[in-house]
Amino acid sequence: MLGDVLLINEQHKSAAKTILERVLIDRGKMVRDNPDYKFVVGISGESGAGKSELAHSLALLLKTHDLRVKVLHTDNYYRIPPLERRAHRIRNEYKLVGFDEYDWELLHHNIEDFRNSRKVFIPCIDIITEEIDQLFTDFSSIQLLIIDGLYAIRTDDIDLRVFIDLTFHETKINQMLRCKEPTDGYRWKVLEREHRHVRSLRHLADLHVDNNFEVVEAGGEVEHHSREVNGI
Repeated sequence: MLGDVLLINEQHKSAAKTILERVLIDRGKMVRDNPDYKFVVGISGESGAGKSELAHSLALLLKTHDLRVKVLHTDNYYRIPPLERRAHRIRNEYKLVGFDEYDWELLHHNIEDFRNSRKVFIPCIDIITEEIDQLFTDFSSIQLLIIDGLYAIRTDDIDLRVFIDLTFHETKINQMLRCKEPTDGYRWKVLEREHRHVRSLRHLADLHVDNNFEVVEAGGEVEHHSREVNGI
């Protein structure tokens, strides 16, 4: 998103280095059979978990390996425009918050555009104006796509799925630090609804990033749901 706030720290950089190793190995296997293979990484986690920071850190590391990388933010694929979303959610008593808020057809189409090296326009939200711009993108030279967002690993046709395993309570602090949206009652209700959808995707991940930003293989970490209160 245009104007997004990133708070990158050493934890993000360290986790990105570990994920980089896995990406290079997995991608290496694919390009041995198909030198032109286009690799896709998905990064999911709750709001404020550090998805964009991790995606950006990983992209910069991949760049040092002479790979052309682009980051695609799923927040650009909401069906309801930013200026209308709050009223829409409140009017529907927050019941629509979740997977169905995204235009999955368009997102999958843009991934297909990447796979086929097309030149296309993709949506891009300007968080200052809260308007949806159309960003012209040439995928022909892009070798690797990183998709980051709440439900990114739910996306079809992803080669490596990463889940940042922070709880709702842990990410509330990050929400306040980032100051991207007002931290009022509306925001907390939305986060609670998002939390349930995001957690349901955890089992899809190949790699988990724990609350210390250590990266482990899926199934190799200890569940920490006990830290959550009343399922939140």
